[in-house]
Amino acid sequence: MRKISTLLLLVFITSLTYASQVDTLSIYSASMKKNVKCVIVTPGNYKSGNKNYPVVYLLHGYSGGFNNWVKKVPFVLTAADQYQVIIVCPDGAFGSWYFDSPVDPTMRYETNVAVEVPAYIDSHYKTIQSRNARAITGLSMGGHGGLYLGWRHSDYFGACGSISGAIGISYITKGYGMDKLLGDSIKNKKYYEEYSFMHEMETPPKQPMAIILDCGTEDFIIGMSREAHEKLLKLKIPHDYSERPGKHDWAYWANSLEYQMLFFHNFFEKGKM
Repeated sequence: MRKISTLLLLVFITSLTYASQVDTLSIYSASMKKNVKCVIVTPGNYKSGNKNYPVVYLLHGYSGGFNNWVKKVPFVLTAADQYQVIIVCPDGAFGSWYFDSPVDPTMRYETNVAVEVPAYIDSHYKTIQSRNARAITGLSMGGHGGLYLGWRHSDYFGACGSISGAIGISYITKGYGMDKLLGDSIKNKKYYEEYSFMHEMETPPKQPMAIILDCGTEDFIIGMSREAHEKLLKLKIPHDYSERPGKHDWAYWANSLEYQMLFFHNFFEKGKM
């Protein structure tokens, strides 16, 4: 019994030693003149050495917040240790869609999430200063943000993704806060077309991207992912696309994140070569 107890104690101590750490910060946004909340998950061995780490930026959905992923998907904490990465979950507000609004100057979440937050992370955390060590993805609204921001900032991010992405902005003309961001859908029709990854993919990124997107086969917006996939094929843009059984819910998103983290891990490993 004593040997078994000692073994269990060693396992418990080991699990504590390598358990990931979670920081919750308020990062000042100069573009919006306010503090924005952010969760940063670091590997358990982060403080014990001089190693620098790749970073995955993980975005929440329309009605979510900065702490959604760490509260609802325990794998986020496991992944930081398993893949030796820093995971950053910035706040995208209630319906920012992760772009700089052309009609509301207080909503500048492209600048915040793709420029200001990464600048803070790189200056305060031990990160690898290379696009080959940075990825961005998210769910639903955050799926659009992952592709849109990754593509537009390909000089900074080397990989981008979407989980159950609400990719077709031109279809979202009523509700979901889009009218506050882009104005009237008839008067400002061009905004609904231009502020979308579906439009962005027509312009080649500054540098080649590693792209992954997926969606559940029972998801009510799967048509958006399929349309993006078909357009990427038509434009001959390499990407990883998959559909699996699932709905627009956390059960699917938690499962999907495991696939995407492996995809990003493999991308990071290739970047070392």
